[in-house]
Amino acid sequence: MRLPSTGSGSFWLSVILLFLLQSFTCLSSELDTIRSRVVAELLKSEISEQQVKNILNRMNPDGSFPEIDYQDLSRTAGFPHRKHTGDLVYLAKAYSKASSAFYQDQALKEKITLSLKYWVNHDFVGDNWHNNQITTPTNLVNLMLLMGDELPEDLVDKAQPIIGRAHMEASGARPSGDRIVIAGILAKNLLFTRNKEAFDEVISIIANEIKFSTGERGIQHDYSFHHRVDRVNNTTSYGYGKYANAFGEWADYVAGTSYAFDTDRINQLVDYYLDGVYKQLVYGIYEDISVKNRAISNQTTFQPKGTEEIERLLRSTDHRKEELEEIIQLRKGERSPTRSFAKFFWQTEHFVLQRPDFYTTVRMFSTRNRNMEMPYNGPGITTHHRADGTNYLMLKGNEYHDIWPVYDWQKISGTTILQKPELHGPDDIQMDGLTDFVGAAEDGYFGTVGFDFISPHDDTKAKKAWFFFDRVYVCLGAGIASDKPHPVATTVDQVLLRGPIRVQQRDSDPRVLPEGEHELEDLEWLYHDGVGYWFPNRPNLTVKNQVESGSWADITDQKNVSTKEIRKKVLTAYFDHGIRPQDAGYAYLVAPRINLEELASLPQSGLTILANNQRLQAVHHPGLEQTQAVFYEAGTLYLTDGAEVAVKQPGIVLIKNDGNSIQSLTVADPGRSNSEFKISVPGKYKPRSKAVKATWNRSTNTSLITMQMPDGVYAGQSLTVELRPGK
Repeated sequence: MRLPSTGSGSFWLSVILLFLLQSFTCLSSELDTIRSRVVAELLKSEISEQQVKNILNRMNPDGSFPEIDYQDLSRTAGFPHRKHTGDLVYLAKAYSKASSAFYQDQALKEKITLSLKYWVNHDFVGDNWHNNQITTPTNLVNLMLLMGDELPEDLVDKAQPIIGRAHMEASGARPSGDRIVIAGILAKNLLFTRNKEAFDEVISIIANEIKFSTGERGIQHDYSFHHRVDRVNNTTSYGYGKYANAFGEWADYVAGTSYAFDTDRINQLVDYYLDGVYKQLVYGIYEDISVKNRAISNQTTFQPKGTEEIERLLRSTDHRKEELEEIIQLRKGERSPTRSFAKFFWQTEHFVLQRPDFYTTVRMFSTRNRNMEMPYNGPGITTHHRADGTNYLMLKGNEYHDIWPVYDWQKISGTTILQKPELHGPDDIQMDGLTDFVGAAEDGYFGTVGFDFISPHDDTKAKKAWFFFDRVYVCLGAGIASDKPHPVATTVDQVLLRGPIRVQQRDSDPRVLPEGEHELEDLEWLYHDGVGYWFPNRPNLTVKNQVESGSWADITDQKNVSTKEIRKKVLTAYFDHGIRPQDAGYAYLVAPRINLEELASLPQSGLTILANNQRLQAVHHPGLEQTQAVFYEAGTLYLTDGAEVAVKQPGIVLIKNDGNSIQSLTVADPGRSNSEFKISVPGKYKPRSKAVKATWNRSTNTSLITMQMPDGVYAGQSLTVELRPGK
């Protein structure tokens, strides 16, 4: 075959033009592929013929809906207008889905056109930016993708500026949970308008959003998530649906094309799911109410989370595949939980512990973060104290489900709260913490939590600590003080009543409490729904097991919320420390999944409270050969055999023994002010790591262990060191 000469410029120009044409055609084809995937996702849901008829029957002759107050655009109204555009999308699905009874129905198309015309002619702009930049653009762009090519051109043109409020310079597009959502809306619209150049840019923005942003909005280095600069925990709200799931959705849409996201980004998303999101869900299945913020005011449905986001990941990566598949099986009810862990999210002051049959948490705050979301747009007006050392315990996951309308918001499980005549106003919910000493030491399985608590709402003070062993945990309080003329209470639990309450008091037989309010003296233990509470000091405890009432409207400033009275049976158990306590305390042990015989035998277990004062709180578990301690200042702890453990600075310590020698030390610096942690322990030891220094004192037969503490974005993280006896 004869090749053209190098001087044949026209030939090579033709080749180049052909190549460019083919490349452009290929890329255009990729956009069509991505668009078809987006549309297919929209059409996955089943269409109810009756629901379509209901929407059409409700529609006014002008395309509006009578149940919507179109004039009320206030933040607290909740923007019911979204139902208008949401119903349009549902009708568009009915029109576009081949299996629908309304497929390509021209009468339905005319109704959709009429109702869309009503919307674009009025262009309803709510007082809440979210409605204008996310809610309305989402619904309208979905409508365009489903059937925009069949709608009147002038109507489509009028809808474009409304959809266009979702853009990367919009106020809501700041780095946070909403940024990917807004970018995704924009990307969909660019697919509809077939603007390849702009689509390339926005996909690049989405692709680069999975990253650590510690100290700012986004994923923190402990795999928690902050939506705002207040550093409030938003991992399972904004950080789940609006951030992680939105990224995963687009990763799936562009998979196998030239726009495919880097595997490293997708793998980091997997790590975030497994080490952040799923560890703040009960067994990785159910919503954990301890991490909820203002959304606690909204009625919910108790059900497992879906599996779609995991299935998307598995189409893109094999990273930690078995763990992801286990979560799918758990959510589908195909297996029971098996995993046990303890984790402290040091960037967020949140501790979680899971065993295969129970899940418990402690929520706190410090000078480094604020306590709670502000009640934006109305919900959350009762949440002042939900980070004051809240300790929820869940066995099934539904123990507190929708208890909130009847809840006493000054008796939150685990907290120590001034019992004011009423809560402060909604403007006084979000507060900065007042103390640095807030943290936990955990080795991945066991954990110790310490909270030097001062209420920013009313100056109530308490040293609060939790000691998590294997099957039990101990809760201690000391130095409880207040100068206000109201009682202070520490709540053991406030939970839905699910069975009889059995109690044991000194010198009396166990009995079942009748319904009502009880002042129990010399209480040894209380038992409810498989959970035992043991009180080693035989205190007085107030117990209420009775019907409480309220309404959803009581706990929100949002409009259009039901005022119907809700009545639920509730167990509330709390210590009354009296008015103006100066050095009150408490001690109790929580034993999930225990029977009555085991609960009654706990006093013989040998579990010992070694200290419970303002300087030191500590517990020894002989069966586990483990001692856990919270040192609020440098000091000495005397062990059960008389030996001494001394720390040179405040900190939290977890000591694990093996026979007569120490096996490991886990330490944390809650104040995050020390580069080193120094602890003196009895005996001669050598660390197994060269990064740890041990100095033996022959005269006292003690070893001073010096450890370099995590710093920077890891300050507050625990450090575990293995020790071996020296010779």
